[in-house]
Order: sequence, then structure tokens, then C-alpha cells
Amino acid sequence: MGKKATKAADNMYYQARCEAAETKEEFSSREKAAELIGIDRTRLARIELDAIMPYPEEVKAMADAYNTPELCNAYCARECPLGKGTVQEVEIDDFDRLTLKVLGSLKNIEAIRSTLISISEDGVVQEWEKDDFQGILNAFDKISANANALKIWAMKNVKIKE
Repeated sequence: MGKKATKAADNMYYQARCEAAETKEEFSSREKAAELIGIDRTRLARIELDAIMPYPEEVKAMADAYNTPELCNAYCARECPLGKGTVQEVEIDDFDRLTLKVLGSLKNIEAIRSTLISISEDGVVQEWEKDDFQGILNAFDKISANANALKIWAMKNVKIKE
């Protein structure tokens, strides 16, 4: 991919295009990439230089074109006003590592189930149950993050659909 844009080096959209250019030469050129994505070349440049925020549909188009579904997750977790507080950014590892993380996060599922049943029996989370309930929510966050990371890996590498 020609010369690297040092001003854009830390930009996730630029990095995604560079990664895509390793397997598809047409992404080496910002002009050609913009054409393939369907946005103006100068707009893509401004996105990659952090001068403007992309629209969600532009992020989706880049993610699809570059085969980087993790862009959508990162956009939602970092930039989307609605997602920033609710979407957890996931780290994409190798398949075997992700599988172990998913299985590891599920190892105490029976204890989580039992505790949740106990807490919910009266329909109220009592003051003395709050720490256990928070632990359950934390465990669910971990399970969810690991499952999402595996799903994004599969979308990228096995070409499954959302």
C-alpha cells in the first residue's frame, strides 16, 4: 500500500483500509476505496484524518467492503451517541483463544443460575443481595463480550451473516 498517512495512523478506519489493502490492491488508493465504498474521496480522507465523524451507514459500508465487522462494534462503542454507554467494545483474538474465553466465561453458569433464582424468588433485589446481583450482571457482561467477539470473528473469517 504506497506511502502511509502518518496523520491518520491511529485512525481505525484508515487502519481497516490498510488491512484490507494487504489482500485487495484496490484499497491501497483512498480514491479507489472511496469509489468502492460509495462515498466521496475527500469525505473518506476527512474521516481517516479524524476531521469528521462518519455516518453509521458509511461505517457499515466500510466494514462490509474491508471485511472488518469489528469496525461496527468499535464505532458503536466509541463514537455513537447511543452506543457509547451501552455497547462494549470487544477484542478480536484468534479462534482458539476466543473459544477458550467463551468457555471460561461459562464455567460458573450453574452457580450464576442458582444465585439468580434465589435473588428473584421474591421479585425484589434486597439490599443484602445487591453485591451478588452485581456479580451476576458482571458475569453476563463477560459472557456477552466473549460471545460477541466470537461472532465478529466468525463474520470476518467464516463469512457468516449477522
